[in-house]
Amino acid sequence: MKAVILQENREFKLVTVAIPQPEPNQIQVKITASGFNPIDYQMTENDSERKLIHSPILGREFSGIITAIGTEVTEFKIGDAVFSGSGSMGSNGTYAEYIYVPEEISVKKPQNISFEEAAGIPSAGLTALQSFKRMNASAADSIFITGAAGGVGNMFIKLLTANSFKKFWVTAGNNESIASLINLGVKREQIINYKKEDVYETALSLNQNKKFDIVVDLVGNSIADIATRLLKINGTYIDVTNFLTAESRSILFSKGAAIYNISNYAYGIEKQYEYYKNGLSELSYLIENEIISPPNISVIGELNAEIVNKALAVLRENKTYGRKLIMKINKE
Repeated sequence: MKAVILQENREFKLVTVAIPQPEPNQIQVKITASGFNPIDYQMTENDSERKLIHSPILGREFSGIITAIGTEVTEFKIGDAVFSGSGSMGSNGTYAEYIYVPEEISVKKPQNISFEEAAGIPSAGLTALQSFKRMNASAADSIFITGAAGGVGNMFIKLLTANSFKKFWVTAGNNESIASLINLGVKREQIINYKKEDVYETALSLNQNKKFDIVVDLVGNSIADIATRLLKINGTYIDVTNFLTAESRSILFSKGAAIYNISNYAYGIEKQYEYYKNGLSELSYLIENEIISPPNISVIGELNAEIVNKALAVLRENKTYGRKLIMKINKE
């Protein structure tokens, strides 16, 4: 099969490798589409993320058609259309024509969406769903969200609006991101342009000069210093990034905050596969019943090293404008 390999010099190269064969509890999938995530480039640059590399073929989510099944597989058959957040649990990453994964982390593709849309669900969808559930908010709670125009933010906003939450405010930094949020149903007065407005003062003013019950941080680093200051005493802080600064950690401690670190990876390490099955099944149900819409996507190209480099550059520069980047692998 063809696959894009991360080489020792950290450059990508299209090569031919053996097609992985499934073990008894696994399914082999011919990948139709693969999603890109910020962690993909972070694994090539960040020592703390490099430990997540389990194969020189990167990529952590996909959709496709089952082409072989292990002897113990009971839920699927050859020819089924599936999607999965493979993470580090598959034979290789998803910049490849084939992969095998445990059947327990895969779900049948919703019939009302494309393979490309399905490939954009797992990572952002599971992260958004876990964030939404663990914050345990009520409709009366005020919520401040950083970086809402990204892939996770896109799905998180959809979950909020589907559950009739209205007291939330978000940050964005350009006209394209603002437009993408408005298209999701966010009102213009709920959006703070962090490049033109004082985020702290504007957020407080929008919340009637009260600190926020909940902060959902999808950015980290310098914005975390502002976000933590906006949280009320004993408030809830949802950290998706692991990029808190020393100052923001100190602020959260002094406020007695409940901090929820969001990680899909943790469940894979512990082989708690039901997390993936249950989460993806719930997202599939919500999308198939049109309670939420699938991710907004941008198909950036087909399987080759140049497309991988292009996609990771867009992610690195934070220029996705609310769209999940998708690579086409095989024809349906």
